[in-house]
Amino acid sequence: MAEKQKMKFWSIVLLTINSIIGTGIFLSPGSVAKLSGSLAPWIYLCAAVFASVLAITFASAAKYVTKNGAAYAYSKAAFGENAGLYVGITRFVAASIAWGVMATGVVKTTLSIFGYDSNNTLYITIGFLVLMIILMIINLTGTGILTFVSDLSTIGKLLALGITIIAGIIILLQTGHTNLSEINLLKDASGENLIPSMTVTGFVTAVISAFYAFTGFESIGSGASDMENPEKNLPRAIPLAIGIVAAIYFGIVLVSMFIDPKALITSKEVVVLASVFKSKIISNIIIYGALVSMFGINVAASFHTPRIFEAMAKEKQIPAYFDKRTANGVPMRAFFITALLAIVIPMAFGYNMMGIMIISSISRFIQFIVVPLGVISFFYGKNKEEVLDAKKNFVTDVFFPLLSVVLTIFLLVKFNWAAQFSLKTESGEMVTNWYAISAMVIGYVVLPLALFMSRKNEK
Repeated sequence: MAEKQKMKFWSIVLLTINSIIGTGIFLSPGSVAKLSGSLAPWIYLCAAVFASVLAITFASAAKYVTKNGAAYAYSKAAFGENAGLYVGITRFVAASIAWGVMATGVVKTTLSIFGYDSNNTLYITIGFLVLMIILMIINLTGTGILTFVSDLSTIGKLLALGITIIAGIIILLQTGHTNLSEINLLKDASGENLIPSMTVTGFVTAVISAFYAFTGFESIGSGASDMENPEKNLPRAIPLAIGIVAAIYFGIVLVSMFIDPKALITSKEVVVLASVFKSKIISNIIIYGALVSMFGINVAASFHTPRIFEAMAKEKQIPAYFDKRTANGVPMRAFFITALLAIVIPMAFGYNMMGIMIISSISRFIQFIVVPLGVISFFYGKNKEEVLDAKKNFVTDVFFPLLSVVLTIFLLVKFNWAAQFSLKTESGEMVTNWYAISAMVIGYVVLPLALFMSRKNEK
């Protein structure tokens, strides 16, 4: 039998780009610009550096462990079943929250296109339920429709982003005028500055918000066994892909801020990039391109995320109840619990896009500490389970993992936790968002404890 052809270097680069570019760049620029003003393009570059350091670390882990599961498989191999279980379940929660972000984006965009109030909680909740039913039907039809929608979404997002940059450059060349210097002088209705003074906490919050647009790289190593020379190609391909994505993001944000920074910051539209352009044609292309992109990514999330939970069931780390599939091969039980999380978390944050995006980034940070430490354990042979006899490299297997841990801890320490778990009332008073706190406690404490106890009882 002929040997299966493996993915070559440039295919890995393209796969990484496709996995990273999603909803983030369509939804986050306004939030990042509101936090950092004229520094927004540079904030995206800082987020890209952080993502690159983490990506090299994950790529290093992939050369030691080629099982499916990415962070779950790496953590389990490095520190044993308990660590694997916790990272696996929290990774599942993080993926579910990410799905919730994407679902919120596509529902709000659809509502705005059809002239409905995209901030109406009832409308969004109904839209969520309708979307989940549509995704369930698509999953039941098989992989053919899934592949078609995925390909269409890739074309849609690249078209929307490409038109944004080209149109912006043409406008700048025609007018010969930029408005970037005005952004830090913008005032609100009461005469206060729209852009806050930059502080360490403000910088960190902005970087984490921008970092959401780069997430997706952490799952690329899941397919390392299907790649040619993964120990050589992954550490080169992933940072290169992130560099390309960073250049695209930098160009989009910079052009948008040159043209109309006020629209970027004050717009109430879900797809903030569309509000920058006065041309209805360009604006609609961006909106519909973003919608196609977001819907396609929702389809992919509805396929991949439940299978994280199912994979853990196959490893006997959670009840075998979730290992059951329908006659058509769909893990419907895992699908339902995933969809439930994807709906509940955004509801807990009042469907606030910036809040959910930041939490989606933060919720991944557990694996951004455990996996780097796992790579170091692989390098020194301290792992709990057998790993591949990969070629070791101190820079990629020790230095970058240590740098990843230091950067992650710094961001977590300096992050504004109080503001993230607070709500502003109509009177302007900040109150504790107990729903959001409860949702995170359930996802990161209660659910893992319940699974630990269930597994212990089964043993």
